[in-house]
Amino acid sequence: MMQEAAERTVQTPTFRGAPVVDLPQDLYIPPDALEIFLETFEGPLDLLLYLIRKHNLDVLDIPMAKLTAQYLEYVEIMRRKSLELAAEYLVMAAVLIEIKSRMLLPRPPSASSDEESDPRAELARRLLAYEQMKLAAQRIDELPQVGRDFALVQVWIDKAIVTALPEVDAESLRQAWLWLLQRANVNRHHRVTRDQLSVREHMADIMRRLQDAKFLEFTQLFASDSGVSKLVVTFLAVLELVRETMIEVTQNVPYSPIYVKLAHVINVV
Repeated sequence: MMQEAAERTVQTPTFRGAPVVDLPQDLYIPPDALEIFLETFEGPLDLLLYLIRKHNLDVLDIPMAKLTAQYLEYVEIMRRKSLELAAEYLVMAAVLIEIKSRMLLPRPPSASSDEESDPRAELARRLLAYEQMKLAAQRIDELPQVGRDFALVQVWIDKAIVTALPEVDAESLRQAWLWLLQRANVNRHHRVTRDQLSVREHMADIMRRLQDAKFLEFTQLFASDSGVSKLVVTFLAVLELVRETMIEVTQNVPYSPIYVKLAHVINVV
């Protein structure tokens, strides 16, 4: 069993179905393919700040000899790899050598203060300003960013919210009509009369009532003591007014009371 496990662990690579046991003679590996960059710097000030922080040096009291030697080691490595990248680093190396040379010279007795006579003062100011900007950039980069830490979601919201009222269908009118018939049957009189009923007169009466009241409940258009014939004529008048778009029939929510109102402001005589 151990032999089978070893055979499964070590597998011979294959190319187009044939096992590859020898290294190809024409295999080319670029010289820079296996390079690993442990530290990257964005400029000579970044490299100087890295060396100062790495060796716990005081920015206001920089040992120029030690710092210049370490800096030149990095620059020499850069120069061997890529001269174009090392150009600005060579300029800073010249500045460091100049500062180091000026510190070896005796200070003139006419110097007004130690800060003006110290050739490291300008370099220290530049390093401190660069460090502040770098820390500020790091804090900004740590803030949540769109596309990196979260995604934006756009939602369209109407400024004016309009309540969509449910449509009054034929079934709602039928149920209201059956309720009116049931109420009329309860309140009907045992008296046989013959009334001359006009749909147009009831239409005009409904329009006058709506003009005064603005809107009425559907059942309020029918008198409680009306007979079936008058209920039928009134219902036909309501249907005719709806067909001619002279009144509107609305309902707040399903199965709620039905309301009737004028579609347009009309002066009814």
